[in-house]
Amino acid sequence: MRSFTWRGKRFGGVPRDHWQRVNEALDPESDFVEIYRNAVVHEFPWDMNQALSFALFRTYAVPGIGALLARTGAFTEQVQRRYDDTALLLEQPSLKGFDHPDARAAIRRVNQMHRAYDIPDHEFRYVLSTFVVVPKRWLDDYGKRPLTATELRASVNYYRTLGRHMAIPDVPETYEGFARLMDDYEAEHFGPDEGGRAVAASTLALMLTFQPSFAARGVEVFSRALMDPPLREALGYDAPPGAVERASRAALRARGRLLRLFPARLSAQTVADLPWVRSYPDGFDIERLGTFPAPGVAGCPVRHAPGPAAPAPGG
Repeated sequence: MRSFTWRGKRFGGVPRDHWQRVNEALDPESDFVEIYRNAVVHEFPWDMNQALSFALFRTYAVPGIGALLARTGAFTEQVQRRYDDTALLLEQPSLKGFDHPDARAAIRRVNQMHRAYDIPDHEFRYVLSTFVVVPKRWLDDYGKRPLTATELRASVNYYRTLGRHMAIPDVPETYEGFARLMDDYEAEHFGPDEGGRAVAASTLALMLTFQPSFAARGVEVFSRALMDPPLREALGYDAPPGAVERASRAALRARGRLLRLFPARLSAQTVADLPWVRSYPDGFDIERLGTFPAPGVAGCPVRHAPGPAAPAPGG
């Protein structure tokens, strides 16, 4: 099978199920970073980006989270940069492994940002659950194939490890535990909040700029069509006509079936490759990404090693 290049990315040269075969030969208990990376940057790059974007929207529907984001102004006043920073920071461990200096620096920055605010552990656990559950359900519904049991277990282990580096207690041990946590939490906590709705509106407005201007209205309707009723209600979005919702979901399912015919993607697609990540055209410094706490506020919730030694993972 010959390989070819399209839009700067290399495809083919291996069987269509290449990455599934690669992942099934790995151990999700020890190789979970590699398995997760293969899924995100090779097998499902577009799907994972969309799913994680919708996971982000779900967090806005929790009044405690949405209101805090609105008060900081991070996702209303500087939404492009905050969107880019979030994606770039969260990607580092998956690209390089949790022990890599860049991954450690990225997690340290995430911890420093969060430590500046009084965020309860249950909100951290909920956000973590969306990163596990929403992509799995998206691929079940719209992907060219669902995650295998190996890939799903790797995703669970990946986010359990991220949770440990962020000092989040009582993180679920299984996918079923993550799914139950997310569903129960949303049933109890989803609700309207002016701040959450403002953050959602600002983020959606940004995402519409990722498309040609003539398509913006259609993309906005399409986005609402993919939201479930509790999410739309909490964020104050009207449901599109039923026919539009059915057509939108059918189009995504058709895309997934079509992709089964495509050869495997051999080159990686990272966040920095995405055309809508625009804040750092000349490159970025991990230590300068994100927001910074006020003077005197403690940074990382994970204890640092004493003296000049490297900080503890995530700290």
